[in-house]
Amino acid sequence: MKSTLTIYPLTGIILLSIFFDGCARRSVTRLDPSQQVDLSGRWNDTDSRMVAETMVTQFLSSPRYQEYTEAKGSRPAIVVGIIQNRTSEHIDAENYLKRFELEIFNSGRADLVEGSEMRELIRQERAEQQEFASPESAARWGKELGADLMLFGVMTSETDTYRNRRVVNYITTLYLTDVETAKRIWYGQEEIKKFVSN
Repeated sequence: MKSTLTIYPLTGIILLSIFFDGCARRSVTRLDPSQQVDLSGRWNDTDSRMVAETMVTQFLSSPRYQEYTEAKGSRPAIVVGIIQNRTSEHIDAENYLKRFELEIFNSGRADLVEGSEMRELIRQERAEQQEFASPESAARWGKELGADLMLFGVMTSETDTYRNRRVVNYITTLYLTDVETAKRIWYGQEEIKKFVSN
């Protein structure tokens, strides 16, 4: 009788250790960053990249942008403002903005100037140089390149659900506006629609 009682707890301990060992194993696989992976159906890095590439191409090739560039006589300087997130999801807005900055910068068809947060850091560095750097090497005041155009917008989503299925439509609306005149140079929308079933 005693031997039977000691076998059951020992068997239980072995089974529990096998169960927890199986749960604790993790597999990690390196992926190509451009590879599309959609686990949850929520907004992800692939969506950010696709929308940024498409919309920057749209405004750079639009007739109004080309007219503006020709009238200016040189590449416009663009500052990327904010894209408000009015979806029901948490979306990394900073990463999303960086996608647009990267596309604009790499296009070679516009100059990119820093946004307000980065400009403050640069101005602080310039101020410190006035005191601590040699006069020949110190960056001078009043030489910043002013932005000609500002890119900003809003992101919304519409969700339709039925039982274990849902369709989410993400809509990014962007405006490219002349900083001096507040005239809208370009206005565009891009949508990503996802069907998710459980």
